Amino acid sequence: MTHHSSQVSADLIWEIARHQNSYLVKRASSGGVRFSRDPLNLTNVHSRKYAGFVNDKAVGVAPAEGDKGGVTLITKKTKHPQRPGSSINKVTFGGNKTTRKTYKGIVSSTAKSGYRSDLRAEAVSRASAIRLSQTPKKDAPEKKLRGAKAKKAAAEKDE
Repeated sequence: MTHHSSQVSADLIWEIARHQNSYLVKRASSGGVRFSRDPLNLTNVHSRKYAGFVNDKAVGVAPAEGDKGGVTLITKKTKHPQRPGSSINKVTFGGNKTTRKTYKGIVSSTAKSGYRSDLRAEAVSRASAIRLSQTPKKDAPEKKLRGAKAKKAAAEKDE
């Protein structure tokens, strides 16, 4: 069999599953906004463009497993859509690699190879947010006393 696409079009799958699926999160308290928990959804917005379970080519960025940090790029293989268990390809960029090299690897995997060039900016921003969350936070510096009266009041308080 030389034809490798699925038997059902992605548009039909979206029309059937867009109102009810396991990744959909509805929030009535926030004005009826809809989010997605799909691991192949870069923006977590429930829309046809970003829905990873619908598209034949989908991109996801997740934190790498382990203590060292890093980012894992998840892409969908287009060859066998009827095999969901083996249709995911994962590439891990370690925490020891610079952020520029990480972003360059993500861009070359998505846009430069012609995979999904429309998701390049979203993939890089997601990776940037993950890397920023993995950096240790510094303690806030002590507040300096400004003015003669404040210094005098602090000296009297210490005595």
